[in-house]
Amino acid sequence: MTSEALAALAGDTLADRSYRAIRDAITTGELRPGQKVTERGLAERLSVSPTPVREAIRRLEQDGLLERTGPRTVKVAPIGDTAVQDLAEVEVALRGMVARFAARHATPGRLDRLDALLDQADDLLIVARQRHRSGEDVTRQLHQLLDVMQQFNDTVDACAGNPVLVRLLDQTRVFSRPEQRARRLERVAHDDEFGMERWATHRALVGALRAGDAAAAEALVIEDARGGLSDLLAGTDRLRAARTAPAS
Repeated sequence: MTSEALAALAGDTLADRSYRAIRDAITTGELRPGQKVTERGLAERLSVSPTPVREAIRRLEQDGLLERTGPRTVKVAPIGDTAVQDLAEVEVALRGMVARFAARHATPGRLDRLDALLDQADDLLIVARQRHRSGEDVTRQLHQLLDVMQQFNDTVDACAGNPVLVRLLDQTRVFSRPEQRARRLERVAHDDEFGMERWATHRALVGALRAGDAAAAEALVIEDARGGLSDLLAGTDRLRAARTAPAS
């Protein structure tokens, strides 16, 4: 069985993966506005055949992130920033929809799991703050904390009971999970209180899910997602500026 077939059986095609990889390279500035790329070059870069890359390019053209310059060549669109903002709005809306479904379908066991994960995150946060005040390195605790919060988000997705919606969300994320983590760690390095103002919304979300309040759950997630993406996109803007600044 081919790698394409295996990926399809797993619910994630090579075209999906290629799309996300190229999109991530654009949003992080690895591929710069105006830079020309070829189907063959991208295929070699991603270690896949040209076919899934061709499909990924077609989708990125529709997103406004790439522009066709020839039969097998494209360039990163100069309006990339606008397109990324549009993608962010789609991601925020889909996250809200996931929360709405989760309020309708969450089981008691999964709700208890969410509370347990937040308790674990609280403990890690206390340790991290104590070590930080003592001047100790907190990298390990931060990674553990991000791992727990990823489990929390995955559990909310599972509560929704809608794999099609969750897959759409995964395909339209502005940042891949590794890039999102890197952005968050970079922000924490400059501001150790980064994101703390939204921490309480996680408890409020579980309360809304337990109450079956779909509207409240959706509103909480949209507010949190919009603020989080705005902060991460601001960090990306600074990274792009650093990469494109002339050498002194």
